[in-house]
Amino acid sequence: MELTPETIEIIFGFLVIMVASDRISHYFPKIKLPLITGLLITGIITGPYILNLIPKRASHDLLFINETALAFIAFAAGAELYLKELRSRFRNIVWMTFGQFVITFVLGAFAVYFLADLIPFMRNMGHGSKVAISILAATIFVARSPSSAIAVINEMRAKGPFTQTSLGVTVLKDVLVIILFAVNFSLAGAFISDLPFDMMLFGVLVAELLLSGFIGYSLSKAIELILKTRWLIQLKAILLLVSGYCIYLLSHLIKHYTHLHFHIDVHLEPLLICIIASFLITNYSKNKAEFFNIIHKTGPLVYIAFFTLTGATMSLDILAKVWTIALLLFAVRLISLIIGAFVGGTLGGDTWSINKISWMPYVTQAGVGIGLVTEIANQFPDWGNEFATLLISVIVLNQIVGPPLFKWAIVHLKEDHVKASGQHYEGVRDAIIFGLEGKSVALARLLKKNGWEAKIVTTISNLDLANTSDVDIRIVPAITKEVMDELEADETEVIVTMLSDKENYRICELAYEHYGTKDLIVRINDRKNLDHFHKLGARIVDPSTAIVSLMDQFVRSPTTTSLLLGMEEGQGTAEIEVSDPQLHGAFLRDLRLPPDTIILSIRRGNQIIVSHGYTRLRLQDLVNVVGSMESLEIVRLRFEKG
Repeated sequence: MELTPETIEIIFGFLVIMVASDRISHYFPKIKLPLITGLLITGIITGPYILNLIPKRASHDLLFINETALAFIAFAAGAELYLKELRSRFRNIVWMTFGQFVITFVLGAFAVYFLADLIPFMRNMGHGSKVAISILAATIFVARSPSSAIAVINEMRAKGPFTQTSLGVTVLKDVLVIILFAVNFSLAGAFISDLPFDMMLFGVLVAELLLSGFIGYSLSKAIELILKTRWLIQLKAILLLVSGYCIYLLSHLIKHYTHLHFHIDVHLEPLLICIIASFLITNYSKNKAEFFNIIHKTGPLVYIAFFTLTGATMSLDILAKVWTIALLLFAVRLISLIIGAFVGGTLGGDTWSINKISWMPYVTQAGVGIGLVTEIANQFPDWGNEFATLLISVIVLNQIVGPPLFKWAIVHLKEDHVKASGQHYEGVRDAIIFGLEGKSVALARLLKKNGWEAKIVTTISNLDLANTSDVDIRIVPAITKEVMDELEADETEVIVTMLSDKENYRICELAYEHYGTKDLIVRINDRKNLDHFHKLGARIVDPSTAIVSLMDQFVRSPTTTSLLLGMEEGQGTAEIEVSDPQLHGAFLRDLRLPPDTIILSIRRGNQIIVSHGYTRLRLQDLVNVVGSMESLEIVRLRFEKG
């Protein structure tokens, strides 16, 4: 790329448009459309056919941005193929992937070939070119979107065998589709050039795959060296992006060199190389946590650049001619997905109730599909733009229709865990506070702010409750076993007592003997009663020493204390019970948790375990986690039984 003044002007102009595209795209989820759709539409509007803020020549001048983003998308796809998370549903995942992969590809290829006369840029092509475009289009049909699937799963807090299989198939398909693309890309070049398929061509294909594997392994080692350094994460992210772009440069260099000296085009697929490197780091590197962190933090910026640029390079004049064909190809892909999912599900042993809707998670397309389309457009300029416009139109339709279908399937199979409005959260995250005063009201409000259900119980009836309408206050005649039953104390996670020591002890005794409440928290009035409460397993808060202890913690560890007290914006802590049987015996180091979370300790019975990577989880462990409120919900879902 030559850095002319015009090119520099386009680059800086595109950076400004990226900022606007990011802001505009955040309005699309409000109308039930994905962020990616917003980025694509912003790119289309700012492109050469409407506002011309991104001129036609930008597709050439900004090619380095496109290739860097494609390499990163391959890194992100490979990072999702974490074998230890797929093992429990491996048989179902393999058969479903087989059904979708084979049937979608075969039906898609035949459909595109026989519809060639309806597609303007294919109409006058020869047989070889039609076959080439058909197998490339069918490869795109197979591609899925892990990022979109994960977004839907997180939004629905989905968990269960159907969800787990869907995510596993989605990730595995995107890995396999890049391998398929590498093969078909070379075959397409041979078909278009009318080269005979002989042993020479087969040998070149095998050599390309083997060389791609070797370079992918070498790239994984180079990335590991970057991850091991103590450099800033921003610098590591930049080096990761640069390494991905260098793979594209290496691919171009090898193709040019072999063509010049051996009269053979050896095409190494950069996406395949990057996904191999990412897979090896994800499953066999000690630095995978750092790798996930970089992918997580860098992804949004890369996707903004890639999808905005993709939208800007769409040819609207061609779209106007082929939109009916786009709808037809959308229908063809949908039918092939339905058949493929039914076959795969049947072979995998799924029931009819699952098989009839098992295609719904696989409609959505995004990053990898568009990435492959873009690469085809760059390599075959004669018809690439027309091909890209048609296939991206199909992908956008899939992106709009897919997420609602996946959500419906999750709800239909009752694998969603979204909290219904006004519904009590059973078994966890609810508390009963005995004693009505300013501090108990403040505590109830703080718990409510952090997602808990809290009710205050008092025996005083003549109270002014005008300023406490937002708090659930129960007035009872006396605190007895019958009253505790009515308050659903047997399903309550925490009981807090803020009355006299005598009343506090009576409540704790009832809870201890009849309900086995996990946590009893007592505000004590006289320290001589400490032993009585300790025998009931209660946790004691002594007002006479609490402030001094708190000040001591602030002096010795101000940041940690602020975090644990919820004083840091957007951060919090949670104690989460492990109830998913699949996590029993799992090492903490093998869990892929959000990068902004830290496991502080594990409570197992009466024992507190300071955790490390080789700590094994056990059912009913209470895991203390710190992180953002959003990430804590993801961890909670990960640990809970589906």
